[in-house]
Amino acid sequence: MENENGDQENSALWGNILQALKGKVQEKQCVYDNTFEVFQQVKEVLHEQANEMNEALQGVDKRVKLEYRDRGQHEAEIRVAGDILVFSMHTNVFQFDRSHAVWKNPYATQEEMNTHCGMISIYNFLTDSFRFNRLDDLGYLIGRIFVNRNHHYFVEGKRQLNFPCGDFGKDVISRDIVQQITETAIHYALNFDLLVQPYDDAKIVSVGQINNKVEDSKIQTGKRLGFQFRSDDVA
Repeated sequence: MENENGDQENSALWGNILQALKGKVQEKQCVYDNTFEVFQQVKEVLHEQANEMNEALQGVDKRVKLEYRDRGQHEAEIRVAGDILVFSMHTNVFQFDRSHAVWKNPYATQEEMNTHCGMISIYNFLTDSFRFNRLDDLGYLIGRIFVNRNHHYFVEGKRQLNFPCGDFGKDVISRDIVQQITETAIHYALNFDLLVQPYDDAKIVSVGQINNKVEDSKIQTGKRLGFQFRSDDVA
């Protein structure tokens, strides 16, 4: 009897595993494929925007230009004068915790798999952080693009970059939407100014830090270093 019960339990468990592989795992692979497709559009749009803007900037100071760089299968960057925007696609698929605002959307609650999303993050760094190899400098997450199995999307981000998740499930992401997101991110970075570090945070410096600064400009820098970076920072 024990063996029979054990075999039955194992059989049921095996069936659950097969069901998960055929359903949930397959759906997550679809989410990854959709997100990867969107990320290729991000790369193409960034490259085109750099070329078009540079043509429009002919005759202006040569340092004022856009530079696109493909950093690999899941990462790309665009340099805009003193700023770098890094677009990074995560290779995993995510679910949202129950406190997230997305669960207030009927589209999310009608089918849980609708909320399994791939994620493309947008980070803002200073160009000089890379130029001078200042490894301790800070970058800031200014936006995250979420894409699901149906190509539905929403964007979490700073002010103009925030595409409310209340609209999640209404529209599918498109090349035009990608262009709108990248243009908004570039505009945001250009208006997100570097602030002077608070005096009390900078008043003590070690010999090692000052020597590094002289040799390699390595004293930590960030657009909001020493300040709290809030969701409503910058117009």
